[in-house]
Amino acid sequence: MTRLVRPASRTGGRGVPTSRAAVVLRAGGLCHGGGVDQRTSDPKQKLTFQQVEGEGLADWRYLFDALHARFRTGSFATGLELVDRIGAAAEEANHHPDVVLTYPQVDVTLSSHDVGGVTGRDLALARRISGFAADLGAEPAPQQVAAIEVALDVPDHEEVQQFWATVLGYGESRWPSQVEDPSGRLPALWFQQAPDATGEVQQRFHLDIRVPREIAEDRVRAAVDAGGTLVSDADAPAFWVLADVHGNKVCVCTADGRPSGD
Repeated sequence: MTRLVRPASRTGGRGVPTSRAAVVLRAGGLCHGGGVDQRTSDPKQKLTFQQVEGEGLADWRYLFDALHARFRTGSFATGLELVDRIGAAAEEANHHPDVVLTYPQVDVTLSSHDVGGVTGRDLALARRISGFAADLGAEPAPQQVAAIEVALDVPDHEEVQQFWATVLGYGESRWPSQVEDPSGRLPALWFQQAPDATGEVQQRFHLDIRVPREIAEDRVRAAVDAGGTLVSDADAPAFWVLADVHGNKVCVCTADGRPSGD
C-alpha cells in the first residue's frame, strides 16, 4: 500500500528518543555571531526548519520539532564531565534538554515542550552545549543522529487509538491521531488515515512490547477491555498475541518462559 502523505497541519510528533537522565535549563536568544535576532529570540516563538538552519548550528540537526546532537567523547569520564556541565547550565536557566550518556558518546535532544517545537531558548542552549563539547575535545557527529516514529495505516484512528495507548502503556499526544510514551524514551505511534486499510492481510511487521512479568497479564486484560482481541496465549508467559479491531497485531512479551530468559 502506498503510504499517504501526512496532513499539512501535522508537522511531526514527539517520536524522538529521549533521556535516561534529564536536565533542566533555559537560555536566551543569541543569534549566530553573538547579536540578538528578534526573529529567533522570542522564547515563545516556535521556529521553522528554515529559521533553525539559518542559525548556523553545525553540530545540530532539526528532526521532529527538536534539535538533536551527538558528541563522540572517546571515554565515559569525558562524557560524564560534559553531562555535568550541561546540568550546571540547566540548573542556572530552567529549560529541559534530554541527555543520554553512553560509552563513548553523549546524545542531546532540545525542544521547548511548552510550544511544541524549537525556540530561541533551544538555539542558545545548543550553542552553549557545543561550546562545552569543544572545550572537552568531544567530536560532534551530526550525521549519526536519527529519530524514529512508527505509523500505522488505519481507516479510523478513533476505533483503535485507545487499544494501542493501553497495550503500549502510552498516553495522549498534542496530535489527536497519535499516542506517545509519557517518558519520551520510546517512539511515538501515529495513525495515518487510510480508508482501504481493512480486511484480512498477511501482516509482515508488528510491534513487541516487553514488560515486567508481574504486570503482563494486567496489561493484556486492559488492552482487551480497550477494544482489543486476544489472538493467542499459547506461548504465555513468553508472549501473548493481541489485535486491534482492524486486525493489526501486537505482542505483549516478558522474559519468563524463554529458554535463555532473553
